[in-house]
Amino acid sequence: MPPHVVAFTDTYLPTVNGVTYTIRAWRDRWLARDGRMDVVYPAADGYEPDPDEHPVRSLPFPFYADFRVGAPSVPEAVEAADVVHAHTPFGVGLGGLRLARRIDAPLVASYHTPAAEYAGYLAEGWLMDAVARAGNAYERWFLGRADHVIAPSEVARAELESRGIGPVSVVSNGVDIERFAPTTTDFRARHDLPEDRPLIGYTGRHGFEKNLSDLLAAAAGTDATVVLGGDGPARTTLEAEAAELDADVRFLGFLERAELPGFYNALDVFGFPSPVETQGLVALEAMACGTPVVGVDAGALTETIDEGETGYHYRPGDIAGFRDALGRALDDRDRLAETCRSRREGMGVDHAVDALADVYDAVGVE
Repeated sequence: MPPHVVAFTDTYLPTVNGVTYTIRAWRDRWLARDGRMDVVYPAADGYEPDPDEHPVRSLPFPFYADFRVGAPSVPEAVEAADVVHAHTPFGVGLGGLRLARRIDAPLVASYHTPAAEYAGYLAEGWLMDAVARAGNAYERWFLGRADHVIAPSEVARAELESRGIGPVSVVSNGVDIERFAPTTTDFRARHDLPEDRPLIGYTGRHGFEKNLSDLLAAAAGTDATVVLGGDGPARTTLEAEAAELDADVRFLGFLERAELPGFYNALDVFGFPSPVETQGLVALEAMACGTPVVGVDAGALTETIDEGETGYHYRPGDIAGFRDALGRALDDRDRLAETCRSRREGMGVDHAVDALADVYDAVGVE
């Protein structure tokens, strides 16, 4: 019988992001294996929890509308857990640390997002660097108290180990390859997108740290239409920049999960300029749909994109190189797409949950 796991997270439904989807996908697969995985998360309007989902008191995060700060509470229903899994190191994640110590259960911690990434929401200029350093120090303190740390890529594992954090195992977030699959789509028609021009797109949070301005600049002067799905604090700035460029840019706003396979399949290339990814789940989702990815040669995208096989890289800050890589990917789209499709099985979330079970075994959970 799989162990009873309780996951503590500072972000969960109805908030939409890669961490949320990963936790939900792992939970569903764990239940399918006759295990139990409770989720403790910040309460928010607009979501009716399942019996094994436990919202705790929360307050709005003043710097980011889609995020709430949860109390480090421990619901009574989860106090008999075999293993505690903290997916985030802050408010609710601290509740996971408290529970693990209280019941003498192993603590597994996932490294989804660098703590320093949140600095841009809290400060500007020189103060942002100070906040980032403080975030890194806190993150190291928290992860250092885990019995085992999970990173979604080898690049992320190397980063953690270089900071003296360990032991660390790589567990990919995994992709729901039944949902994200090659298919015909009427996405272009439904969103009034041109049928006679290549589409380069991105979906996800519009954060300044994602460097989406580079994607707009690289597409300027090309014959492609750029399509951005999602929302976030950088959107207003991006819309202003797009208005000044010689480029056809469409902002679609938030896309429902059910719309994403159609979005990826409508694209010719997925553009991903973010240097801060620990894996880049949206890149894997695009590839699972047979869409090649052009991404910055930094962070986990160095590893996630197989150069010349599933897409291309460009050097950080090299807009001309980005534009060239997009052009090569458009020219090579059929070949790259075939390789993406051939590797779908290895991206599946079931492989991720197999690796997750191995980690639970490693910390002594029977």
